[in-house]
Amino acid sequence: MTENLLKHETSPYLLQHQDNPVHWRPWGKAAFEEAEATGKPILLSVGYAACHWCHVMAHESFEDPDVAAVMNRLYVNVKVDREERPDVDQIYMAALHALGEQGGWPLTMFLTPKGAPFWGGTYFPNTARFGRPGFVTVLEEIARIVRDEPEKVEANQSAIVEHISARSAAGSSLSPGVLDKAAEGLLGVMDPVNGGTKGAPKFPNASVFELLWRAYRRTGNADMRDAVLLALRRISQGGIYDHLGGGFARYSVDDRWLVPHFEKMLYDNAQLVSLLTSAWLQTGDDLFRRRVTETIAWLEREMTLDCGAFAASFDADSEGEEGRFYVWTRGEILTLLGDDDGAFFSDLYDAKPGGNWEGKVVLNRLHTPDTDDPATEERLAILRQRLFEHRASRIPPARDDKVLADWNGLAISALARAAIVFDEPVWLERAISAYRFMSESMVKDGRLGHCWCAGKLVYPGLASDHAAICDAALALYEATREETYLADAIARAENLEQHYADREAGGYFLTADDADDLILRPKSSADEATPNANAVAARALVRLWTLTGNDIYRQRADDILAIFAEDIAKNVFMTAALLNAFDFRLDPVSVVIVGGTPGEVSPMVGALRRCDHPNVVPFVTESTEALPPSHPAAGKTAIEDKETAYVCHGDRCGPPVTAPEALLEAIHVKH
Repeated sequence: MTENLLKHETSPYLLQHQDNPVHWRPWGKAAFEEAEATGKPILLSVGYAACHWCHVMAHESFEDPDVAAVMNRLYVNVKVDREERPDVDQIYMAALHALGEQGGWPLTMFLTPKGAPFWGGTYFPNTARFGRPGFVTVLEEIARIVRDEPEKVEANQSAIVEHISARSAAGSSLSPGVLDKAAEGLLGVMDPVNGGTKGAPKFPNASVFELLWRAYRRTGNADMRDAVLLALRRISQGGIYDHLGGGFARYSVDDRWLVPHFEKMLYDNAQLVSLLTSAWLQTGDDLFRRRVTETIAWLEREMTLDCGAFAASFDADSEGEEGRFYVWTRGEILTLLGDDDGAFFSDLYDAKPGGNWEGKVVLNRLHTPDTDDPATEERLAILRQRLFEHRASRIPPARDDKVLADWNGLAISALARAAIVFDEPVWLERAISAYRFMSESMVKDGRLGHCWCAGKLVYPGLASDHAAICDAALALYEATREETYLADAIARAENLEQHYADREAGGYFLTADDADDLILRPKSSADEATPNANAVAARALVRLWTLTGNDIYRQRADDILAIFAEDIAKNVFMTAALLNAFDFRLDPVSVVIVGGTPGEVSPMVGALRRCDHPNVVPFVTESTEALPPSHPAAGKTAIEDKETAYVCHGDRCGPPVTAPEALLEAIHVKH
């Protein structure tokens, strides 16, 4: 079939390539059948809509008729959106790593007609440069090897598939000491000047920051707290933050958080909202509150779709240039704001006459942190608004309107928590609206799909979807006390167990048992930009156990942690989310408050909402009379008709307390 078939797809990334002269096929059985029938190998290209280097390779090679002619003659060409099919991406990224190559996107892999990988790379330039061969040279040489040296292809694909098919085996159980050892090791790679990990580029590694934060809460080591606070302050003041429109970019290309890679992703912002909320609870620093407020405003204004759910991302590029929408010159600022206000603003936001990045200005406050002068900050807010309104007249980056269940789950959880902490009911309504869309439009036969776009549902979903939405349902249950959310969380946990459990080795596969278009079912312990699905599942299962008293959830969480104990020992950086789940498992703090008035935030509930302990699981009820004996709140009653709290660390419960101060003291008791 000699045509590009991507015009029939709904993924914004795939549609970006629908007019390429390459005869692209979407991932699926039809592409493999064509490869079998023609005897051609498969060229697999994986990327995503906001990926800058994906755009570069597309412009250089996929839009070039001469390059496309070589691709069409020698290969069956398959294009995959990694966000729509992270399972496909995970398999072939693991294959690239097995070849000793560093990963990244675009991912370019060569497969047999049955889908087995035998060679690959990432970005290939159109002509040889950067020490990389030209793409056409690569295409022709790989095709020659397939034709003339099939034994090499067979040897490579056999070795790679064997490597990526290997399963983790349960090792020795995790020791609590691994948490402190991991935190101490990670503290050693933190940048003491700029925050985050040393060197460049710098990523906002949310799970790593959380691990250090939890270590501080557990040990009292202030160095670990300060490392996280330094990173969050620098990220909040750096160019990685959009000081006009709110929201954080994917990462910083330098070691100071100054120059971002300008794409904005839902998952980064969700995780940073959660971390900043914790930081504000601990410090009361108004910078953190403002960044939470501004980022959620950006989510509401620019990321919320008509359906109520959140879009996936904004591109890094606009008008063919990375960051063009976001950068300025000092001259532009002076023209728009006037000489006096313009100079005042420019001096505080690092708008140098020659720019601070490639002749342009990336707005930041790294050298001029917030002043203590309210009048100055009020003046700056007015000037930011004027620049923001002017920026709105520029051609914006493209938005990827896919709704991804797992990423939305992260956002729902973060919004629900922030809404309670900051007493912002509108944020809770936004979280509920996104969750409602998941429940009504992304559930089929009782199970979640992974991706919804333009009315098309990618189904079945992934373990990451069920784990994240389980966790989101629990966050909404804790925020609203509505039993429907707890029932949903239980249903998602059962979906995980029924369709994703590895019954031989333990843990959860990423793909369901009825997914039929992959060479294997991936299962990983490693975090990517989002926490690993097994880690999110373990955390949600511990919360379910704490809320329901059903020991099966604790056992499932323990099984996950046991199966990946060896992986954790090998690489704590990549398994930080599992370590965070382990910390939670060691000391879940169940707080049962009995006897309150429905709809009111009592002093006891208010104190609980101000609590910064990361392991608190609240259960607030008028009465426990209807609860079964197995429930952790069963039999707990109000004392002398006063609202009464019971605090249990794991399975050890303290005496009832009736004062907010006593409640907080009981929560923070060391065990």
